Amino acid sequence: MRKIYLIPAVLAAFSLSACESIQNSGTKQSVGGVSGAVVGGLLGSKVGGGSGQLWATGAGVLLGALIGSEIGKSLDQADKMYLAQANQSAHNAPIGETVSWSNPESGHYGTVTPTRDGQSTSGRYCREYKQTIYVDGQQETAVGQACKNPDGTWETL
Repeated sequence: MRKIYLIPAVLAAFSLSACESIQNSGTKQSVGGVSGAVVGGLLGSKVGGGSGQLWATGAGVLLGALIGSEIGKSLDQADKMYLAQANQSAHNAPIGETVSWSNPESGHYGTVTPTRDGQSTSGRYCREYKQTIYVDGQQETAVGQACKNPDGTWETL
């Protein structure tokens, strides 16, 4: 029974420490950390079962937050604009076709590749993507998923 109460306590501690980190760091780094934590947690939750799945989710959140924070620390608004355009193009690209982007001012660049598609449990059309970003010579790679809404817009999961 104590384990059930431990999970909310740990999540609350992480939330409070995240609030302090957000106040003391740049917006790009904070957004990157939070986004990375969400993606890492989602990916981690797909691994294993029972308590192993909880550990994998926690590890995914921590690893995602670290990676996302590092990427967010270095990407500027123009980089994000180029990346968003590449993501938009990847929604319509054939599976396996890589969409590239680069910011000549910062020297940062990357790729987005749709890797597979299918239907969600609610019947929406979804795609999985592999994204690689190069910031100051450092490569970061992540996998994510987006689903098409009834109005034609895409929602990143």
